[in-house]
Parts: sequence; structure tokens; C-alpha cells
Amino acid sequence: MADRHNRVKALIERNIRDIVAFEIKNPKIGFVVVNDVEVYDDLSGAKVYVSFLDTKYGRQKVAELNKSSGFVRSSLAKKMDIYKVPKIFFIYDETMEKAARIDEALAKEEEELAALPSQDTESK
Repeated sequence: MADRHNRVKALIERNIRDIVAFEIKNPKIGFVVVNDVEVYDDLSGAKVYVSFLDTKYGRQKVAELNKSSGFVRSSLAKKMDIYKVPKIFFIYDETMEKAARIDEALAKEEEELAALPSQDTESK
């Protein structure tokens, strides 16, 4: 059963990537990166974690994607041969932003450490 679930998850993920990249024609969304897909055990829904190249308006872009989730689901139904096509829920993935903030904090800390005068333990 788990093997079937993983196959369906992989198929849904691949098809959603294609649908989002090539079929949605909303200029407000821009370039979408599908990071991960979690499919419910009963295949009633799927959480699609997305990020964007322009992270400035990520929340608004996810709202636009969620408006088109019906289109994505119907397109997914045409591409897949399963009885029950899951509802699609797009969720903004903040992993890239968090990583950028961590890198920035580490770089700042490194600069501060480099600016400190070096302390020699040798005394003359």
C-alpha cells in the first residue's frame, strides 16, 4: 500500500510541476518552484509547497495559485488515471528565505569576529 502511495505522490508531483510551469497563464504568479508535495493517506488532498524567484510578494502569489487550484485539479485529472484526484492546497515554502537570513547572520557574525583585535597569549 505504501508503494502505491509513493508512486501516486511522485506522479502527482511531476504533473503539478508541469501544470504550474506550462499551463497556468496568470502573470501575477510568475515563475513557480514546486519544492515538495505531501499527499494525504486517503488521497483526498495534496499539500504543494511552492516558492518563487521573486520572494517579495510570495503570500499574494500563493493566494493566486490557490485561486487556480480547481484548474490544476481538473488538468491533473486529465493527465492521471486514478479514481479520486486529490484537492490541491498550495502552501508558501519559506525555506529559501530562512536560509538566506541564516547566511546573512553568519556573514555578519564572521565580519564582527574578523574586526576584533587578535589577542596574543604570549607576553613579553
